Amino acid sequence: MEQALYAVRQKIYPRAVTGLFANLRWAAVFFTQALYYGLPWLEWNGRQAVLFDLVNRKFYIFGLVLWPQDFIFLTGLLVIAALSLFLFTAVAGRLWCGYACPQTVYTEIFLWLERVIEGDRPKRMKLDQQPMSARKFAIKFAKHAAWIAVAFWTGFTFVGYFTPIKTLALELLHFNLGPWETFWIVFYGFATYGNAGFMREQVCKYMCPYARFQGVMFDPDTLIITYDTTRGEPRGPRRKGEDPRAKGLGDCVDCGICVQVCPTGIDIRNGLQYECIGCGACIDGCNQVMDKMGYPRGLIRYSTENVMKHKYDDKDIVKHVFRPRVIVYTVILLTVIGLWLGALTLRIPLQFDVMRDRNALARETADGLVENSYRLNVINMDDEDHTYELAVGGIDGARVEVDAVPLAVPALSSRLVSVRVKADPAAVPGRTARVEFRLVAREDPHVVRVQKSTFFAR
Repeated sequence: MEQALYAVRQKIYPRAVTGLFANLRWAAVFFTQALYYGLPWLEWNGRQAVLFDLVNRKFYIFGLVLWPQDFIFLTGLLVIAALSLFLFTAVAGRLWCGYACPQTVYTEIFLWLERVIEGDRPKRMKLDQQPMSARKFAIKFAKHAAWIAVAFWTGFTFVGYFTPIKTLALELLHFNLGPWETFWIVFYGFATYGNAGFMREQVCKYMCPYARFQGVMFDPDTLIITYDTTRGEPRGPRRKGEDPRAKGLGDCVDCGICVQVCPTGIDIRNGLQYECIGCGACIDGCNQVMDKMGYPRGLIRYSTENVMKHKYDDKDIVKHVFRPRVIVYTVILLTVIGLWLGALTLRIPLQFDVMRDRNALARETADGLVENSYRLNVINMDDEDHTYELAVGGIDGARVEVDAVPLAVPALSSRLVSVRVKADPAAVPGRTARVEFRLVAREDPHVVRVQKSTFFAR
């Protein structure tokens, strides 16, 4: 007897649904995609407002320019994202998955195109069961052409965050794209086309690790989508207007709408399952049926395990949701965000490195002083030009001479300058001493950096 090791995938045909949560999902789609597709086309001070210039190692985010030295800010941003995920999951489960995850967003867009071209659930199922014909081929071709167009534009926009998008558009129009640009447009477009058009719920169920470890982030007071078994069971069909209690039935009419609208194809009446992405489609679908039957809404709703178990009033949900665990997460998250914003605000847009001249450690001048030569690599990380004043400290009476006077560095650029430090050898008690280079912007005295090096007296 043969037994398959893997279950054969049953294609899911999600049914269209309207309601509060469907509106929230589409609001998230419009908001996230307006940002994604629109940001690369915005300009700021004559350049692209958001551009991650990997070649020149500069990240432009409106008026902020981040350099490789600012990697710590990216680390802080990732920590904030992780803490936010913990907080939102503790409060209301997979909110990210249901409303803002790119997989959910693009699946929603591709499903909408599919419904526009092929029709709603029954028509799509009927079309797939038909043998191939000229009509079926034309419909399928139109659908895939629309999918490929969206996927291509998505890949093009993605690359536009790393190559100036207007330059990229001109290269595309003149068929002059570089190999890496071509690769990433095709790769990202193909990934969008495959994930949102074909794999869909398989990504959420089998590829996304969040589905697997979400259980350890939930507790009995986490808001999840629940089916009220006390009110709904025993389920069964009935005519509109009939008293279900007289027939020994609950409010669930066993219509299966909650399953038909689910993008992952689960039956929420069987309890919370890891495949549930918390999108709320089953709530909207069930509420529509309850309205038609004249029953109260909320047979399927956002609630908590404790509320359902102990029969708390739904008004008490808030005080159970905002429990110590959530408060601790919130305090930690707000603290980290505050520290991150503070560090970003106080960030000094200046860096410079001090390199000794290795050809000669020290030399004696005609006036009896000892001279050391250095090279300074000054990086102006600001969006404005600056002229800097250089001073030295650490050795009494030491003075500095700069080859470049004034020491001017254009915005977002670097300059290598040679400097010489002269000091009286009597002011240096040993063979060497620590010398401090202090660089200050003339335009803003708060822009100041200090670097240390070694001064050889003999």
